[in-house]
Amino acid sequence: MSAMLSLFGEMMMLYLIAIVGFITRKTRILPDSSDYVLTQLVLYITLPALILYSMDFPYDPKYLHDFGWLFALSLIAIVIACSFGIILRKKATLPEDQKGVYEGLIVFGNQGFIGYAIIYILLGEIGILYTAVFNFLYIILIWTYGIYVVGRSNASFSWKWLLLNPGVLATTVGFIMFLLPFQWPASFHDLFKTVGLPTVPLSMLVIGVLLTNLNMNEIQVYLCNKYLWSAVFTRLMFIPLCLVPFIMLPFHKILILVVVLVAATPSAPTIALYARKYGGDPYFASVGSSVSTILSILTISFLYSLLKWLFLFYP
Repeated sequence: MSAMLSLFGEMMMLYLIAIVGFITRKTRILPDSSDYVLTQLVLYITLPALILYSMDFPYDPKYLHDFGWLFALSLIAIVIACSFGIILRKKATLPEDQKGVYEGLIVFGNQGFIGYAIIYILLGEIGILYTAVFNFLYIILIWTYGIYVVGRSNASFSWKWLLLNPGVLATTVGFIMFLLPFQWPASFHDLFKTVGLPTVPLSMLVIGVLLTNLNMNEIQVYLCNKYLWSAVFTRLMFIPLCLVPFIMLPFHKILILVVVLVAATPSAPTIALYARKYGGDPYFASVGSSVSTILSILTISFLYSLLKWLFLFYP
């Protein structure tokens, strides 16, 4: 119980930052373009810097073993999420512009913002290192399959963006530097740390600002949609619970903590951006992302408490 309360308190702090973003946007302290500016700032500057800082470790062969498990578990998590998404989309009786969004809300979590924030709070820099490796395949997937899921035949993606998007670049450069027999100069290390640490509060500000884009009447209509709730609970509970049994495998239990909690992050706001660009229903996506973000404070705390309890039996 104390473990769950501890994480609950930490997550409350994160969501209080989101409330600050919501209030400052509602009161027009932040301008209309603030969500775009903050998102660009995080994606292109602070998050890559945080990844590079967190991966600036002396080479140790034990990390390669952990990385192997993280890649394997990442692939398993992706297969589970995509399978849920495909099966539930086929069974859903939704308009065409909502079917792809429904699948996207299930498959893609806010691993880049909330995932890094939660794991950094729990594990510090080593947590960011593990999260970056776990997210590597996911970053590629969301910028390719994610566009296809939401837009289907209308979707197209840029190979240049796939290869040069900041998350992939930062993780690749960080991993190469990790394997080399030397590290970044101290001045670069300090630069990455100074620029990267604001990622967590800035990410939560982005989420708060995004919530102000919703219309209350539309929210009420979408909240009565059973498929929205199906997507939310599949994303927050069913997918991460499918990963919990892997706690029995012979690897460091920090890895399963990262895997389950990052897989339990709420639906990615990126789905709403894709829907707006590729002909989906952006309002359905926005409400689903917002509802899952609010409820995740309870579900992630529960999953963390469950894992801490299971660690007593699988030390």
